[in-house]
Amino acid sequence: MDFKEKIKNYYVTLKQVIDKLNIDELNDSMNAILDTYNRGGNIYICGNGGSASTASHFQNDFNKGISYNLDKKFNFICLNDNIATIMAIANDDGYEKVFSKQIENKINNNDLFIAISGSGNSKNVVTALDYCLSLKEKRPKIIGISGYKGGKLFEMADYHMHCPIENMQIDEDIHLTFCHMMMTLFSELLGGHKSC
Repeated sequence: MDFKEKIKNYYVTLKQVIDKLNIDELNDSMNAILDTYNRGGNIYICGNGGSASTASHFQNDFNKGISYNLDKKFNFICLNDNIATIMAIANDDGYEKVFSKQIENKINNNDLFIAISGSGNSKNVVTALDYCLSLKEKRPKIIGISGYKGGKLFEMADYHMHCPIENMQIDEDIHLTFCHMMMTLFSELLGGHKSC
């Protein structure tokens, strides 16, 4: 089987989407993360499926990677990493509340919430955003990492890291590059991890 043309087309599409990224919005999102770090706030992050894996990767790269040699550490909290907690909430309250219940009476306007959803419409992510917004003046700022047309997540977020294509694999590819790009730049800025 000769996959060469299809392989080429995949990466051509990936490069085309990268060229369409909104650098200003990425910059604003990075400053929201940096501001939260500087004031000692928590950064909560979550996603489903491949986005759950990306959320875990963010937590690893910020908490260990960037923070490794820093006296002041990032405090990322990944809401999809404790299976027992997720199963208990899903069983008792429904899967749509697996993230919102974990931040209830914890998150506040000193913190930041990062939500990842390729479609922008994952029900449990949107439910968590509804909870954040219900806190009104005490609510955290929200970064939406999305794909497709952004969905409800794009409408609800204060900052956007958006991948403008209706292709979940390309969306997830680029979402992970956001993590690695920020790890590289924050490491350079803060003097943390040296082997980026």
